Amino acid sequence: MTEPGHRQHDDLDLDGYLARIGYDGPRTPTVDTLHALVAAHTTTIPFENLEILLGRGIPLDLPTLQDKLVRRRRGGYCYENVTVFAAVLEQLGFGVTRLSGRVTMGTLDTGVVRPATHALVRVSTGTDDRVWICDVGFGFGPLAPFELTETSGEFRLGQWRFRLERRTGELGTDLWVLHQFARDGWQDRYVFNLVPQYGIDYAVGNHFVSTSPHSPFTRRPFVQRFRPDAHHVLDDLTLTTEYPDGTAHSRELEPGELPKVLAEVFDIDLDEADTTALSATPWRVN
Repeated sequence: MTEPGHRQHDDLDLDGYLARIGYDGPRTPTVDTLHALVAAHTTTIPFENLEILLGRGIPLDLPTLQDKLVRRRRGGYCYENVTVFAAVLEQLGFGVTRLSGRVTMGTLDTGVVRPATHALVRVSTGTDDRVWICDVGFGFGPLAPFELTETSGEFRLGQWRFRLERRTGELGTDLWVLHQFARDGWQDRYVFNLVPQYGIDYAVGNHFVSTSPHSPFTRRPFVQRFRPDAHHVLDDLTLTTEYPDGTAHSRELEPGELPKVLAEVFDIDLDEADTTALSATPWRVN
């Protein structure tokens, strides 16, 4: 059930991954298993770009990612999370197609065009004809897969509200828009289509995101922790917590607070050398 160009990963530490996200349920490719895995992953593994600010690359090979996300209990951004999660699904027998999304965040109808640098996956179980989209690497849920249906509409995943819209793209292609309800009300989050992506495609997007001066991830810390009832965001030195009803509160941190906040809010424990290096990095936005 694995898409062409991918294979099941014999070097995947499946037991280690499942222990990392706290999942001890069935290992069968069912809808219930898929829901449980997405919920566990999105609420356990944080979103972070700190390795970029520390002057390191972001390799996408599975052994390196397992060491970072599983053994060292760090986080990552979409390409890192999706690479591991897709390998897990393939190992369990799900049908997996890697996709790319174009993050819009309210700019969909403004003429602003951003690169398609968000990774997500299309998943099938083989037990029925339903198709699911899993997004474990955005940092803001959803905490469950959402079904790709012929009709658009609003839906809830836990307490959080989303809306899926089907549009017609250029040359008559299908284009899907995911909207989310947050502190700014309803906002388009990203657009995607169902064109399969392969490892080399993710490598190109990952290179841009982790090295380009035009990428927001090369300029300041951006860390997220998503929970069923709250979404925590560190953007530069602004710490924000938002809730499913759209309310939110923010405060500005002092640089010396970073290690404690990273550990207590985002479950990211840096060693002393990395803490010192991060504090000395000139990433502040002027």
